[in-house]
Amino acid sequence: MSGATPQWTLRRPLSSRGPLVTGLGLGCAPIGNLFTAVSDDVAVATVNAAWDAGIRYFDTAPLYGHGLSERRLGAALRSRPRDQFTLSTKVGRLLRPADASAPTTIFAGVDDLMPVFDFSHDGILRSLEQSLVRLGTDHVDVAFVHDPDDHQDAALMTAFPTVLRLRDEGVIRAVGCGMTDAVLLDRFVERVDLDCVLLAGRYPPLDRSGAERLLPHCAEREVGVILGGVFNSGILIDPDALASYDYAPASADVLARSRLLRDRCAARGVALPAAALQLAMSHQAVTSVVVGARSPAEVAEDVRHASAAIPDALWAELDH
Repeated sequence: MSGATPQWTLRRPLSSRGPLVTGLGLGCAPIGNLFTAVSDDVAVATVNAAWDAGIRYFDTAPLYGHGLSERRLGAALRSRPRDQFTLSTKVGRLLRPADASAPTTIFAGVDDLMPVFDFSHDGILRSLEQSLVRLGTDHVDVAFVHDPDDHQDAALMTAFPTVLRLRDEGVIRAVGCGMTDAVLLDRFVERVDLDCVLLAGRYPPLDRSGAERLLPHCAEREVGVILGGVFNSGILIDPDALASYDYAPASADVLARSRLLRDRCAARGVALPAAALQLAMSHQAVTSVVVGARSPAEVAEDVRHASAAIPDALWAELDH
């Protein structure tokens, strides 16, 4: 990298007691064969490209590739100094042998394992233990309780108390919750001593639900905010070529709004994904934004979008 050091490469505290993260992180669902398969070599090269760009925060989960993402990420980071990067994974699902009744998955070419929800005390401990084995490390820095939308009672009664105890014992450094439901996530912020949250796909310009209550609440309670899914599964990269929103075909309304956003950005000489990414990074409550990439070329694109010059006038126009 040449020239001035980008602000997003500077490491900052995730929360008042959490580890340090860079403003831009690598989301590792794509190297777990999200939608389409990538090779082991390309997956490792993708992580290496992120490292070379200055990214030092990496997020994964057992769900991603049904364990494949964790194995590939661990292999790519194995030679890196462990104190030089922050690693997060998620708990709340266990990988079990798939059978004929197993639902379809958005991950291609995965092993005969199926993620199954388990928010019990033993399930959380097994989930973390198995993640450590796949990652090939002795610790992760952040453990997110993952997608407890339909398991609120179990999350509050067993999952969160278990990971909070692990934090108190020094097994992990920070406790978070990761999901797409901003309203429910805000309830967890109110009721649980969280260090951070990971909110996916619920931030302007297409969805404002996360900015209305959750982000101000997190700032008030000094809870770190990580945003994921800032391209809304592709539509904010190119609404014509990637007309997917929330991992499903976009509605006519979302497609029309995305095209309007693209045209407004283009009129200012700005690429739509650059505006979407920097809009997420600009909020005062946001500590880091994780972007998924499946190749070194996609990492380079994300870095370019994060560093692009954007005129101030565009922000007010997008907000309107």
